Amino acid sequence: MPALLKSDSEIAESITCILSDVDGVMTDGRIVYDSLGVETKRFHVRDGLGIKAWMKSGFGFGILTARTSKMVTQRASELGIVDVQQGYEDKWPAAEAMLSSMGYQPEQVCYIGDDLPDIAVMRRVALAVAPADAAFDTQEAAGWILRSQGGAGAVRELIERLLRSKHRWEEHLG
Repeated sequence: MPALLKSDSEIAESITCILSDVDGVMTDGRIVYDSLGVETKRFHVRDGLGIKAWMKSGFGFGILTARTSKMVTQRASELGIVDVQQGYEDKWPAAEAMLSSMGYQPEQVCYIGDDLPDIAVMRRVALAVAPADAAFDTQEAAGWILRSQGGAGAVRELIERLLRSKHRWEEHLG
């Protein structure tokens, strides 16, 4: 059955791992330097809660980004994300190695990305996802395009959609 005809539940069934880009997905894509040249990023708190809910449900989550940033390391540590790869412009080989070390196959993986370096991974996993403001070609490669923009809860929207489709969201409602 073509992916376009599958329900969210059918698509979500095989997904047990999410890999996420950072800039333009977990952040709004802006890179800000202060007067001392120190880089800052803004992360959305709802993405963090979603990531924790996903991992608490027993699923894998990893970060794969082309840039290298201390803020990414810090945010990953805060959220308990141990699988983090930074500085990989050619993302597919890094994703393959990462998935192997995490114990996942591409058919179990959802990848969320927003720009051209993400397409190589998006084309090789079970579910490719793009934020609402992703680059045109990235949206073309995506199976799901979210309503949320990068840095504005896109990761949370993705996780909530997957967990609801798996009937696992209710576990996190308190």
